[in-house]
Amino acid sequence: MTKEELENKIAVLLGGRAAELIVFNHYSTGAADELRRLTDIARSMVTRYGMSPKLGSVAYERDARSHLQGSDLSSSARNHGFGEETGNVIDAKVKAIVDNALQRTAEILKACRNTLERAALRLLEKETLDEKELMDLAGLLTATGVAAAE
Repeated sequence: MTKEELENKIAVLLGGRAAELIVFNHYSTGAADELRRLTDIARSMVTRYGMSPKLGSVAYERDARSHLQGSDLSSSARNHGFGEETGNVIDAKVKAIVDNALQRTAEILKACRNTLERAALRLLEKETLDEKELMDLAGLLTATGVAAAE
């Protein structure tokens, strides 16, 4: 997947959290699983896929069973393969990726507030919506059921 595709996946996972903020001006525990998943994606972008220019094209993730790691290494280096300073940079980059995606998601939902409201009402009637139903609610389907050009 490309960096943009991963960022979009994170933004989608933040949809419920952003909607809570927009509609209720607070968060609930409902997005806990999504937060774990999107944080894992953002961390992998930085530590596995080299998608942070500041950290470069380096994989910082290490196999915990590596036979090359000696007992004289610090706990951070032994467990992660990098020092505390690099860990702080990684954490800051992961947070920035998530924060940017949350801001982007919130902006999209604010701009599409009517669709958000219609989808919420429909979800009260029906537990899930498929892509076609959501596109229909957003007015993105033509009479033939084909996605309308933007």
